[in-house]
Amino acid sequence: MNKADLVNELAAKLNIPQYQSRLFLNAFQEVLTETLKRGPIVLQGFGTFEPWNQKERQGRNPRTGVTCMIAPRKSVKFKPGKFLLRDLNSPK
Repeated sequence: MNKADLVNELAAKLNIPQYQSRLFLNAFQEVLTETLKRGPIVLQGFGTFEPWNQKERQGRNPRTGVTCMIAPRKSVKFKPGKFLLRDLNSPK
């Protein structure tokens, strides 16, 4: 599923026009991004988004085989909540 599919699903589920669901989704992404800069986000039952710092590490260009250093950067880890896991693993 891509962003356009998600916009369509939200619009159908909430019975709103697609432009409103797109506005909601864009605002949600902005809020998540800004909040992750300050610390973790816990959505009870759904999961936890947590920023973490990746260290500098050695990588390799797969095309040329030349090794290089990959700069440190911030990334995000997601730990699913128990209700999300329950729903994903329940038989249909």
